[in-house]
Amino acid sequence: MTTSNVHVSQARGPGEVAECAAIWARATARRDNESFPATVETALPGLQRRLAIDGSKLIVLRLRGMPTGFTLFAPREETLEVFYLAVDPEAWGSGLGTRLLSEAEHFARELNLTILELWVIDDNDRAIGVYEHAGWNRTDELQRDRTSGRWERRFIRRLS
Repeated sequence: MTTSNVHVSQARGPGEVAECAAIWARATARRDNESFPATVETALPGLQRRLAIDGSKLIVLRLRGMPTGFTLFAPREETLEVFYLAVDPEAWGSGLGTRLLSEAEHFARELNLTILELWVIDDNDRAIGVYEHAGWNRTDELQRDRTSGRWERRFIRRLS
């Protein structure tokens, strides 16, 4: 894949937010081996809740003009927290997740933040592999996801 096929920009408007919700629904359905993805209407409230946080950014990655991945993050007191990172399952393994993580790192540097954090479902080996490959470190911190009841693990990335 050439970089000329990839365009990354901040989401503008409800249509792009809905496109991201659809990507999230497809990715989580594939992750969880579900026959059908959730509806956009089901996936949308989580994104909207995080977009309401001061300073949040929703970054959309388009491959050949089609929305293919996104990340949603926001500054916290001492960190930049990544709330969502998703790539359409048809593009898994293409490096797009790593590209999106780079966008979050770039934004953290703009804010003079040196630590990024995220929580990931603890048995999501594919996502964990992406994070570790990109230089993220797992911590011993675990919590239960309020919605799914699944265990999540905190990962951090220290910028130099």
